[in-house]
Amino acid sequence: MELSIGEMALIAVAIVVLFGPDKLPQIARDLGAGVRKMRGAVEDIKTEIMKETDNPVSEIKREIEKVKDAAKDFNPVKDIQKDILTEPQASNEPPKPKPSEDETYEGPVSR
Repeated sequence: MELSIGEMALIAVAIVVLFGPDKLPQIARDLGAGVRKMRGAVEDIKTEIMKETDNPVSEIKREIEKVKDAAKDFNPVKDIQKDILTEPQASNEPPKPKPSEDETYEGPVSR
């Protein structure tokens, strides 16, 4: 809401006529105090809104950091290498001969 100079002068003349020139300083002080209180209230509301909107964002950021930390420790290649190295060794049984090298192998039997 913008007021022109003429409109402001008209309002000032109306205030002087209504309240008299003696009460103008008190009215100006009260008006200034009211404006300061309104600005303070608006700042408090802004601060509260920022706090409320910042909390979910910061919680999400913390969760993302936890996932990143967990991903740093995850190395599937290392797990596969460990599994290969710890694979159970063959038992002390002698290896089975191939059928072509086994003289006792009879092959499939049809009846």
